[in-house]
Amino acid sequence: MRKQVLFSALLLSCCLVPAGVAQSQQTSTEASRKVIRRVEPSYPEMAKKVNLVGTVKMMAVVAPDGNVKTVEVLGGSPILVQSAQYAVLKWKFAAASAESKELIEIHFRPE
Repeated sequence: MRKQVLFSALLLSCCLVPAGVAQSQQTSTEASRKVIRRVEPSYPEMAKKVNLVGTVKMMAVVAPDGNVKTVEVLGGSPILVQSAQYAVLKWKFAAASAESKELIEIHFRPE
């Protein structure tokens, strides 16, 4: 019964189409820095099972050396969030003189 309720809630909150890959995009902002190494997130098995498609929006705090310090989720399906966060924490940006905040969107959609 609990699985049926969870599945029903998932269906109501998501757009369903065939699922396949995750693509990332750094949204342009004034503090935008070039991405040196981009790690694409894995598509969660649960998302594949229900053909979930969606976008996860995050704000990454990037240290002067280009390493991602923290990632704050701004929106997205809870099923996709963890995979997107783990991937962005592995990104590397160009070095800069100061810390910056980068708006990032990860799109999970069909191939």
